Amino acid sequence: MSKITGFLEQPRVKEKYQPVDVRLKNYAEFVLPLANELAQKQAVRCMDCGIPFCNNGCPVGNIIPDFNNLVYENDWLSAIETLHSTNNFPEFTGRICPAPCEAACTLNINDDPVGIKSIELAIIERAWQEGWVRPQPPQVRTGKTVAVIGSGPAGLAAAQQLARAGHAVTVFEKNDRVGGLLRYGIPDFKMEKHHIDRRVQQMEAEGVTFRTGVLVGAWDKQSSVTNLAKSTVTPDELRAEFDAVLLCGGAEQPRDLPVPGRELDGVHFAMEFLPGQNRVNAGDKLKKQLRADGKHVVVIGGGDTGSDCVGTSNRHGAVSVTQFEVMPQPPEHENKPLVWPYWPLKLRTSSSHEEGVTREFAIATKEFVGKGGKLTGVKTVRIELVDGKLQEIEGSEEIHKADLVLLAMGFVSPVGSVIEAFGVDKDTRGNALAGTEEEGGYLTNLPSVFAAGDMRRGQSLVVWAIREGRQAARAMDQYLMGTSVLPR
Repeated sequence: MSKITGFLEQPRVKEKYQPVDVRLKNYAEFVLPLANELAQKQAVRCMDCGIPFCNNGCPVGNIIPDFNNLVYENDWLSAIETLHSTNNFPEFTGRICPAPCEAACTLNINDDPVGIKSIELAIIERAWQEGWVRPQPPQVRTGKTVAVIGSGPAGLAAAQQLARAGHAVTVFEKNDRVGGLLRYGIPDFKMEKHHIDRRVQQMEAEGVTFRTGVLVGAWDKQSSVTNLAKSTVTPDELRAEFDAVLLCGGAEQPRDLPVPGRELDGVHFAMEFLPGQNRVNAGDKLKKQLRADGKHVVVIGGGDTGSDCVGTSNRHGAVSVTQFEVMPQPPEHENKPLVWPYWPLKLRTSSSHEEGVTREFAIATKEFVGKGGKLTGVKTVRIELVDGKLQEIEGSEEIHKADLVLLAMGFVSPVGSVIEAFGVDKDTRGNALAGTEEEGGYLTNLPSVFAAGDMRRGQSLVVWAIREGRQAARAMDQYLMGTSVLPR
């Protein structure tokens, strides 16, 4: 590193947010990226630690000390080249990744970690401003054809890598716009969708074809998952037309809460709520948008999706927002000597929480209460951990007023119809069964049919999806050509 004592001299400076009263009036991003000079000061905090645990903490294996040093030396062009060598879409991860790299930072043992995520975002934003992000079409076409099912981060990463290897790639997306859960699962205030659009333009210039509004296989009409398809193709048609197929659909099947009163009007999955607002932001006119205006909202689930529901509800103008988490409240600070360099269990307060919410921990839903078929409240009971098991506390039942309940308890699996239509074997969790080994990795039980991302590993992070898409692209390139120069 250029200045090995930088971490002793420079404190961590975090990105700033717009004030709550300003950002609640719209759906625009409100995080203010670091200015170039400040990013350089943050980069100097990267230690010459010998073993960069941050690299292992990052699922895509970003070469973090190298790009930190390049930023410090004001060589931003080399920094983005280094970043792009492992990550196709740092503008996505720089905004929405929880940054496991920072948890693994050596400096995090006894100090604030290096602000890796904010530096990453500063690099890619500078690269777009300077015009350094350009299409990279292949010099030679292989004549091989590949179909990618799903246009989320795994599908996009795989498609871009395969196109750059010279294959003719077609991406199929059941909804009307490219992006998968990036497009319709993540609120615009966390990531505006023009970031996806400019990558799509780059990939089209590299030779990728996008076919939106196309469903692969059959569809369960009772499903609550967003499906805007206007046409259908069969797996047999795809396998006949393409030399290889990659299944990259997201884990969109939500976890339900089958308690009395579940059928009441006012109880909905989070993914019935969040996509609607994103579509309206994109200019669509919806006849029956699910909204939280003037309502007492209860969000069940304490993860990122629940946080997104909190932020969206507050922007709608909810009277109150309460979030339930079944587990006890975790500690505010982790025991670093015990957990470092792994992802720690601790209380995490998101920007949406800071905008206004009542958080309830160690609480379980017993029943949805209603009148005339409409939701009026949620009956709950307090719980505690006894010998590692959750037990109800006698006499702790209460009813919380609620006009709208949003179920945000995670996702159990990808939509099974695609996997079943192909006849791909499943694992015990309902995901497509495929390994990750270098030889034959990501290949299902069917010749020429591969699976990656949420479709293979289940609900996960965007950064994991990008990693799987890149690795699957290399595996498919090896399958098609016998060898591959794509990075793994």
